[in-house]
Amino acid sequence: MSPRDEIPVLKGEDGEGSVQVHQDPSMKIEGAKVFSVYGKGGIGKSTTSSNLSAAFSMLGKRVLQIGCDPKHDSTFTLTGHLQPTVIDVLKDVDFHPEELRPEDFVTEGFNGVQCVEAGGPPAGTGCGGYVVGQTVKLLKQHHMLEDTDVVIFDVLGDVVCGGFAAPLQHADRAVIVTANDFDSIYAMNRIIAAVQAKARNYGVRLAGCIANRSEDTDQVDKYCKRVGFERIAHMPLVDAIRRSRLMKKTLFEMPDDEDIVQCRAEYIRLAETLWKGTEPLAPAPLEDREIFELLGFD
Repeated sequence: MSPRDEIPVLKGEDGEGSVQVHQDPSMKIEGAKVFSVYGKGGIGKSTTSSNLSAAFSMLGKRVLQIGCDPKHDSTFTLTGHLQPTVIDVLKDVDFHPEELRPEDFVTEGFNGVQCVEAGGPPAGTGCGGYVVGQTVKLLKQHHMLEDTDVVIFDVLGDVVCGGFAAPLQHADRAVIVTANDFDSIYAMNRIIAAVQAKARNYGVRLAGCIANRSEDTDQVDKYCKRVGFERIAHMPLVDAIRRSRLMKKTLFEMPDDEDIVQCRAEYIRLAETLWKGTEPLAPAPLEDREIFELLGFD
C-alpha cells in the first residue's frame, strides 16, 4: 500500500469542523503538474517559487506562477516590476471577465515564465479562497492552462486557513519552505496538518520541505525523521539571494559567482526531482508539547 492509499478519501468535510466549500470539478487544472508552496511568513516563499519557476523553464518546461498574496510581489523578480492583480483588473471591468484579455492579467517574465498575481481582498472584507478560485476560473476561460507544463502557487500564510488552503484543491504536491529554527518548523508542522486535512478529499499530497536561508539542517532533519517527512532541498544563507531580490532578478539572471552557481544548481536539481515525481508523503504532525520537547529546549 502506498502512502497515498493510507490517507482515507472522505466524502464529507475537509477535516473536523471544516465548513469549506468544495471545488467545482470544472475548475480542475488538467495537463500540468501543479505545486503549492507554503511556509512561515518571511521565510522566502516568493524567492523560492520564482527561482523554482526559472529552473523549470531552464529545463524547457512551460511554466505559470500564480502569486496568492495581497502585496502582489510573488513574481517581482521574474518580471522586474509589480504587476496588477486579478482582483484589480476585474474591479476595473466591474467584474465582467469577458471584457478582459490575457495580457490584462498575465505578464511574461524571465525565460518565458507566465506570471499572474491573484492579489487578495481588502483586509477584513473577504476570503483569499474566492480570489484563488476567480483566478483559476479566468485562466481557464482564456485557455491559459492548456499550453502549460507546470503551475506553481506561491501562497501567503503560516497557518493555512480555509481561504489560503484553496490552492491545495488544485495542487498535486505541496512543498513547504522552512528554516533551521523552531518557529519555522512549528509553522511547517501546522501546514502539514492542513495539507493532510485537504488530502482527505483532494489529490494533493506532500512532496517534502526546502531548508532555506540556513547554514545547517540539523533541526529540520530531526523533525523530519520524527514525523516521517523529507527534506528535498537546501538553500544556504548566502547574500547573493538577497542581492538578486534588490536587483529585481532571479538567480539565473545574476552574474556568476560561486554562491550563485551553487544555488542555481540546487534549484535545477529540485526542479528535476519534482518533475520526475516524488513519493506522496503522509507524515504525522506533532502536538505542540511534542515539538517543544523535540526542539524547544536544546
